[in-house]
Amino acid sequence: MSKRHSAKYKLDRRMGENIWGRPKSPVNKREYGPGQHGQRRKGKATDFGIQLRAKQKLKGYYGDVTEKQFKKAYFEADRIKGDTSQNLIGLLERRLDAVVYRAKFAPTVFSSRQLVSHGHVRVNGVKCNIASRQIKIGDVVELSAKAQEMALVIEAQGLSEREVPDYLAQDGASKVTFQRIPTLDEVPYPVKMEPNLVVEFYSR
Repeated sequence: MSKRHSAKYKLDRRMGENIWGRPKSPVNKREYGPGQHGQRRKGKATDFGIQLRAKQKLKGYYGDVTEKQFKKAYFEADRIKGDTSQNLIGLLERRLDAVVYRAKFAPTVFSSRQLVSHGHVRVNGVKCNIASRQIKIGDVVELSAKAQEMALVIEAQGLSEREVPDYLAQDGASKVTFQRIPTLDEVPYPVKMEPNLVVEFYSR
């Protein structure tokens, strides 16, 4: 199973933050942007620029989901009763690839999506290869027997940089139950996320 390094590392440098909290992130050594002019790009950000950056960071964190999928999530969050920014986080955390990543079945959200698309993940005992599937409260997400022996999965489960959050109930190393939809404060982001700015971006 191939790993995708360039995209996530480029995103880290473009944002100037280690958005996944990975120890290998190039931002740990170089906080300026990529390219020969990266150190000089320090223009004053407009309100639109700040909102766009917040959107790019949140969208990138979840594996650089497509604009179409991200925008769809926003409109769904806006339609649901309650705080739109909290609803947006809830919808993103309910994606199957996000749950697989949170459960420490994969070391990155990119590899978690690949794990799903290759048919190594089961939801309530049924194989599912749709990474964007919305997980419901009470759903059980588990790895196939073959996946449990993969070096990628074993590596992920041994990572000390993050823990499985409280809204996922663990049943051994290869099975979790989605207990509740988390709020922004409960999601273990390594950096500050500002979904309120994302809402402002789309509601302009």
